Amino acid sequence: MITDTTDETIRYTADVVLFAVGHVLLIERGWDPFKSRWALPGGHVDLGETSLDASARELEEETGITVPATDLRQVGAFDAPGRDPRGRYVSVAYTATLPAPVPPTAGDDATAARWWPLSALPDLAFDHAEIVSAAANR
Repeated sequence: MITDTTDETIRYTADVVLFAVGHVLLIERGWDPFKSRWALPGGHVDLGETSLDASARELEEETGITVPATDLRQVGAFDAPGRDPRGRYVSVAYTATLPAPVPPTAGDDATAARWWPLSALPDLAFDHAEIVSAAANR
């Protein structure tokens, strides 16, 4: 068996699946890839930051909703090759549930943010439908 030992650049990201009363919070992406498509709030983990802290920060930056990192629970790591057209991305997803939807305010690279019924989700960017499903089934 031949193993390819070529170094691969891997980018580290974090996503948040925030639920409230049968709904999930999504953002509309402001740029490519998947510009104008709906996705989970999330983004790159900054230098010296954990994925947990990044998930709480990205949620607040993109939706204006604050959830303490201590209230977020890990769903899992998502690392399938090809999950992002920009290259190899590994994302750790976190979830939390609010007792009721909080009005979001789109910010950072999100052009919109809104609560979607779990029974009527739009076509999601990346592998975010898989992440939502994993979070809903945990």
